[in-house]
Amino acid sequence: MDKQKLLDLYNLDINELVKISAKVTDENFSNVVEACSIISARTGKCGENCKYCSQSAHNHAHIECHPLVDLETVRKAAISANENGAVRFSLVTSGRRPSDEDFVHILEMVKVVNSIDGLTCCASLGILTEEQMKQLSEAGCVRYHHNINTCRNYHPQICTTHTYEDRIKTIELAKKYNMEVCCGVIIGMGETRENRVEMALELAQINPESVPVNILTPIEGTPFEGYKNKIDEDEVVRTMCIFRIAMPKAQIRFAGGRSTRLSQQNQELCLKAGVNGVIVGNYLTTAGVDVSEDRKTFEKLGKVLV
Repeated sequence: MDKQKLLDLYNLDINELVKISAKVTDENFSNVVEACSIISARTGKCGENCKYCSQSAHNHAHIECHPLVDLETVRKAAISANENGAVRFSLVTSGRRPSDEDFVHILEMVKVVNSIDGLTCCASLGILTEEQMKQLSEAGCVRYHHNINTCRNYHPQICTTHTYEDRIKTIELAKKYNMEVCCGVIIGMGETRENRVEMALELAQINPESVPVNILTPIEGTPFEGYKNKIDEDEVVRTMCIFRIAMPKAQIRFAGGRSTRLSQQNQELCLKAGVNGVIVGNYLTTAGVDVSEDRKTFEKLGKVLV
């Protein structure tokens, strides 16, 4: 699939585009929607200057920061996630990468999560060193989450304390040590439609198992606090379709912003078009959707949450 072809598809009647996207999904997946959940194991005081992020020390958002949580907190959160239908549970920390001391503790967290029947451990720990990635894999982490966030061309408009290439190298390390990759984006940060096509093509080249798509939630105290109108609902639906068409075998996952930036009708349209993964429960610093509401939606659409 080339860039111009995807741009042409973007311009189709929305119902026709959803129909094409749904056909691609039906050819590659069943009616199952996979649920995962996350814990913010360390929150805030991040030295990176990502303009969207409330956890950046460069920004001025008011959030509750905390150091690395203890093992019992992780165990309870993981059990709760599993009871709510999650089959994956991800450990997420703020910062470029964990300190050596914190990393030893995180490896124990991985073992705690994997000890719970029906749950596998994922992690999102920043730009790890090769040795850290190797140890994380050996500890039993199955999937590493590391977003590109945006396309290569637009990345300098989002962050300057690390490069797009830093993110790609991290993803390649995860693959080197036999972990699956969860890699997605945030849309609505002022990028163009062409940029979003570039995101789709770059993600397709990475070939991740899971592609979480966040819709920017503008947070007061960040440079993007006024960006609520940078993307509308119609464009979000179209983008989900384009991602599905560009990546027919990847799990396209609803992530942050779906409950605040999309109507129920358009959430359902995205699910019909090919979104087949969700994060259940809350996100890092924003609230999510109650799992009981998700179950009602999926049942209505003839889909099964697992």
